[in-house]
Amino acid sequence: MYGHSDAKTTAQYIAGLPEPRRGDVAALHKLIRTTVPGLKPTMALGYPGYGLKHYKYASGREGDWPVVGLANNKQYISLYVTAVKDGHYLAETYARRLGKASCGKSCIRFKRLSDLNLEAVKELLREAAVQTA
Repeated sequence: MYGHSDAKTTAQYIAGLPEPRRGDVAALHKLIRTTVPGLKPTMALGYPGYGLKHYKYASGREGDWPVVGLANNKQYISLYVTAVKDGHYLAETYARRLGKASCGKSCIRFKRLSDLNLEAVKELLREAAVQTA
């Protein structure tokens, strides 16, 4: 299973993953839940999300989007952090400290959880929760 799924719960999503991804995604899910317990889990987008923030564009389009998302993709695991501080996405701000990962504006891509600096990930998650509170 890659990216989005039909799983109704995070547990179902994780259970459907092949190893070693299952263990890495399960461990990251646990890290997110213990680091930022105030970000309520959701499966609204077909992958685990944590916390929702409301957005509204100038066009009038609006909706809710997870503050943090977690997805298994074909080549890597993605951790999405959509929080912004001082006009910059936090994922980009933390990119150099995260370890062996490729970062976009709000997406952190990595092959194995062991590739990441977990202390930096925890700091990033805590700051994301504060920015969206």
